[in-house]
Amino acid sequence: GGEFGPKWHQAALKAHRNKAYEDFEAVAKDLVSRSITSAPKLAVQGGSNGGLLTGNMLTRSPELFGAIVCQVPLLDMRRFHTLLAGASWMGEYGNPDTDDWAFLQSYSPYHNLKAATAYPPILFTTSTRDDRVHPAHARKMVKKMEEMGMPGAYYYENIEGGHGGAADNKQRAFMSTLAYQFLERTIAGGPLSGRQPAAMPARRRGLRDVLPRRALSVPKVPPMPKWAVTAAGAAAIVGLAVLERSRL
Repeated sequence: GGEFGPKWHQAALKAHRNKAYEDFEAVAKDLVSRSITSAPKLAVQGGSNGGLLTGNMLTRSPELFGAIVCQVPLLDMRRFHTLLAGASWMGEYGNPDTDDWAFLQSYSPYHNLKAATAYPPILFTTSTRDDRVHPAHARKMVKKMEEMGMPGAYYYENIEGGHGGAADNKQRAFMSTLAYQFLERTIAGGPLSGRQPAAMPARRRGLRDVLPRRALSVPKVPPMPKWAVTAAGAAAIVGLAVLERSRL
């Protein structure tokens, strides 16, 4: 967040955090207004602090996007400081145990889900072994969406990988493929496109269980030659590097 200097970064801390989300919404609106794309064809993907960004796009501006990929995200800003490394981020966000909760609540996706709202399809991914952002953020968000009867939320939790969501290049390639297949079947006009896909089952499950087999096939990744694994890993690393601009 310091590409334009520390003052630019500090201008969107704590009570002014919404500026980051307003900036992102402005970019999305500009893309549509200039006919570069349309809302049903526009997707957003972000991880970690970028997951908080994409979570806010879901709750603040669902009409702007055709699909969302939300990876290893912060979503519950009431309890983020009690989970793993969360307390170290209070300088960035604020302390929810004080009056700061008044503004933190405004950009806590978990607390801003609204019933009877047409949300775009969203894929949450996380890691059981994430040592920075607890997987409970994604788990409870999906559970709340289930309980509110909201369709279109899909979930995949890797049991390995730490905060990066994958333990090696093979897993990175798999996770990237998972996201791309989800986007292919949403913004590319596939069977998950639109805002009324089939409702999720009541219990939390992996993505392969949640989605109809014909809707999203995630085959076991076959053995690949060394150069192919390296290329796939490099592509994933480039993607993660781009997302790192929005990370803590």
